[in-house]
Amino acid sequence: MIRLLVSFVIQLAANALGLLVADWVLEDVEVSGTAFLVAVVIFTVVYAIAQPFLTQLALSKATALRGATALVATLIGLIITSLVSDGLSISGGLTWLEATVIVWIVSLLGTLILPLIFVKKKVGEKRG
Repeated sequence: MIRLLVSFVIQLAANALGLLVADWVLEDVEVSGTAFLVAVVIFTVVYAIAQPFLTQLALSKATALRGATALVATLIGLIITSLVSDGLSISGGLTWLEATVIVWIVSLLGTLILPLIFVKKKVGEKRG
C-alpha cells in the first residue's frame, strides 16, 4: 500500500512538472494558481484510468498502436482536465499536440528520475 501511495505521489509530481514545463514553453498553455493543484490531481487520475484501458484496447485490437497509448492517454488527460478544471487552459490545435508531447516527455522523465532522487535520499538517511 505504501509503495502504491509513493508511486502515486511521484506520478503527481512528474505530471505537475510536465504541466509547468508546457506552460513555460508554450504561449497558448496556461496553468493558474491554486486551481493548478486540482488540475494536476484530475490529470493524474484521468491518465491513471485511461492508460491501462487504452493499452488493453491496443493489445486486443491493434498491437501496432500499443506504444502510442501513453500519448493518447496524455491527450485525453489534458482534454478532460481543461474541461473540468479552471487550472489548465490550452488553445490552438498545434498547441494541443505540442502540450501533449511535452507533458508526456517530462512526466516520463520525472517518473524515472524522481524515484532515484528519493532512493538516494533514503539511503543517505539510513547510512547517516
